[in-house]
Amino acid sequence: MPRFTRELERSAMKYTVSLEIALPRERVAQLLADPEHLPKWLRGMVLHEPLSGVHGQVGTKSRVVMQTGQQKFEATETITRREPADLHNIPKESVVLFEREIAGKGMWSVARELLTETGPETTLWVSENEYRFSGVMMRLVGLLMPGAFRKQSLQHMQDFKAFAEHGNDIRETNG
Repeated sequence: MPRFTRELERSAMKYTVSLEIALPRERVAQLLADPEHLPKWLRGMVLHEPLSGVHGQVGTKSRVVMQTGQQKFEATETITRREPADLHNIPKESVVLFEREIAGKGMWSVARELLTETGPETTLWVSENEYRFSGVMMRLVGLLMPGAFRKQSLQHMQDFKAFAEHGNDIRETNG
């Protein structure tokens, strides 16, 4: 195994967060997949633009710029999986799955978003996340602040829930 790959494996961080949303699974999937809604719930998003492909479709590569305080982070997102491809008339027993990889300076991550129907009007959203770091600074961030990544993921999910259930727009509450 190449040295760089071994180093990335050693610097891996994995976690899972979940929450329930009081909407049908099909509606949740459609809202998550719609790029027009991203600014309403994805805190810190400055830019999300497709470089190739169609937003949300497998194989699409997008430039993503996020900002937290004075820190800006730019990365490339690649959609690696979306099941089912058509988010209308989803069979009751199906689990909706979105998967994406994000690569930026000193960091690579994969996120798997699973949406399961828990009732006629409720959806369980499970987000499985894995990060791998390279470079001294990013490794230190991953080592010293693993809880911050989990907390940020959960915040994004809670913001989406507030948007989906109540129409809350983070831009109106956070300036």
